Amino acid sequence: MTDHSSDIDSVSGKSTTGHEWDGIKELNTPLPRWWVITFYLTIVWAIGYWVVYPAWPLIQSNTTGMFGYSSRADVAVELANLEKIRGDKMVALGAASLADIEKDPALLALARAKGKTVFGDNCAPCHGSGAAGAKGYPNLNDDDWLWGGTLDQIMQTIQFGARSGHAKTHEGQMLAFGKDGVLKPDEIVTVANYVRSLSGLPTRQGFDKAKGEKIFAENCVACHGDGGKGNQEMGAPNLTDKIWLYGSDEAALIETISQGRAGVMPAWEGRLDPATIKAMAVYVHSLGGGK
Repeated sequence: MTDHSSDIDSVSGKSTTGHEWDGIKELNTPLPRWWVITFYLTIVWAIGYWVVYPAWPLIQSNTTGMFGYSSRADVAVELANLEKIRGDKMVALGAASLADIEKDPALLALARAKGKTVFGDNCAPCHGSGAAGAKGYPNLNDDDWLWGGTLDQIMQTIQFGARSGHAKTHEGQMLAFGKDGVLKPDEIVTVANYVRSLSGLPTRQGFDKAKGEKIFAENCVACHGDGGKGNQEMGAPNLTDKIWLYGSDEAALIETISQGRAGVMPAWEGRLDPATIKAMAVYVHSLGGGK
């Protein structure tokens, strides 16, 4: 083996590694001692960490370490302490009526804060984080309510849902007039344009309003009412307020009339405790659309 320690670079005066490219020699410059010591200390620290704390995964568990530390256990303790702190307040919230909650500033603030959190966890996937809704999912910020917008009505809807299968759920659906052969395609187009006219929307050229009104009276009035104002007892929407759950263009209305609509709102009774359901009802009511 060639010893290059005596090979000194004439310019810098330092020894070289013996490597040379195009007349350029590689200097033999070791890492600083403090850096090398620090590097080895980190290795020692890592080994110590493996021994003391949980580190290595096993087939069905992991090494627990000498200290037996568990971050999950810490979180569980913190959550238990938090629930203990909240416990008395939630008991008071559950025992109070909706009217009492509205009158008590402390309970009202608690209900809104709790309701907002629960809404984000359970309702936002459909209604949106701001409760503005989407196609097929109602906007909870406006004054248009299928099943009523009072605090009691909102709580009933949250508790039992709509077409959820619960014994006390809201029942009612938009019939499929085309699919079931009740109306012919041309009649569906006519009544769709009549419905658009109720909201002051433009209609197809040559649209026969009298015929549309007749079809509406024979097939739609039973649920939506004479003037198309809707019926919250049946979950039938107001067709005159320019608020549309599935769209107001002619194609969307033809699809609705032809195929029907039967959206489902899950029942939260049994999934959430009564106090939490009250909190969610108060929060939704506070969004601005509650009556």
